[in-house]
Amino acid sequence: MDAAIQSAIDDIEREHDVRVLYAAESGSRAWGFASPDSDYDVRFVYVHATDWYLQVFEQRDVIERMLPGDLDVSGWELRKALRLMTKCNLAFNEWFDSPIVYRADDAFAEQVRRLIARHFQPARALFHYLSMARNTHDEHLIDDTVRLKKLFYFLRPILACRWIEHARRQPPTRFAELLAAPWVSGEERSWIAELEARKALASEGDREALPAALRPWMRRQLDHFAAVGPGLASMMDVDEAALDATLQRWIRG
Repeated sequence: MDAAIQSAIDDIEREHDVRVLYAAESGSRAWGFASPDSDYDVRFVYVHATDWYLQVFEQRDVIERMLPGDLDVSGWELRKALRLMTKCNLAFNEWFDSPIVYRADDAFAEQVRRLIARHFQPARALFHYLSMARNTHDEHLIDDTVRLKKLFYFLRPILACRWIEHARRQPPTRFAELLAAPWVSGEERSWIAELEARKALASEGDREALPAALRPWMRRQLDHFAAVGPGLASMMDVDEAALDATLQRWIRG
């Protein structure tokens, strides 16, 4: 699959006359709890040649490609990516902490990581993760049986909320790092490890009974973080000079 992904990136660079600065896995494979039949979700950041930025009307700033073998490849043009990053776009932030990196200019990646830290907004981030957890709970975890993957789609954003509550910075992409944090109890780690072992053997659609003790625990987490969020910092000044310098540096190559 890595060869197919590298080939896809090469094709995109050639066909669109762009330069891919960074490409990484996102979603469940990056989080560390993919099912055996999970898709591959490759996300990348790219730049055009200088003349593309000198047009009166802005052009399409996204490249998307669906390929055989459950391979989803999608990228954002750098100017678009930086604009979204200033709004604390958590999907973008997570790409730059993915444990599965397919292509990277190391200097570019480090520069973006510094910008992510500078523009992180704890309140906005917590409410985003809380919304993810609440939607997953209400849509997938209220029946007698549940898909284990959906349970982890609840657990991960909840632990991300807890990370933000305590650390006030971007949570790690990897679920294992969230779970290892000192504010996660040994009891929680124990029953989550049991669920992980069962999930590793399950396919995407497999369902099983939800442990009864988890229902009140999930409700407490949702209520707790709904109360925590308003007390966190929200907006901050955008560092326009640093953003412009980043854009100009990488357009010029």
